[in-house]
Amino acid sequence: MFVSEYIHSLDAKGRLIIPSRFREALGDTFMVTKGLDGCLFIYDMAGWKVLEEKLRALPLTNTNARKFTRFMLGGAAECEVDRQGRILLPANLRDFAHLTKDVALVGVGERIEIWDKETWMQTSAYDDMEEIAENMEGLGI
Repeated sequence: MFVSEYIHSLDAKGRLIIPSRFREALGDTFMVTKGLDGCLFIYDMAGWKVLEEKLRALPLTNTNARKFTRFMLGGAAECEVDRQGRILLPANLRDFAHLTKDVALVGVGERIEIWDKETWMQTSAYDDMEEIAENMEGLGI
């Protein structure tokens, strides 16, 4: 399970340091793809395989299933960690998430999210957490 939050910077070539705690759990190769809410998702290979199977099981005749599958798989990239603990984020993924310099890497269970730091600060303000928590009861939390 991925937990915690780290702030790092992209270098001029689009490389990003993956925190050592995350690297240990991810392994040397993992998948990065477009995420929801304007961030990127990182999955270890086992988690990616589970997601692929779920997407493969979606009905081809369902328009939303086709769109979601294209969204998740079409922009996906396999990334390898270099000797300095960095990955090269493809330009299309950096553009999608508006990543320019400072980014937040956030562990959220089975995946890691990569956010533009400013967007993350706004998204994670949690001013309405009491209201959200009340609504979680209906979801079993």
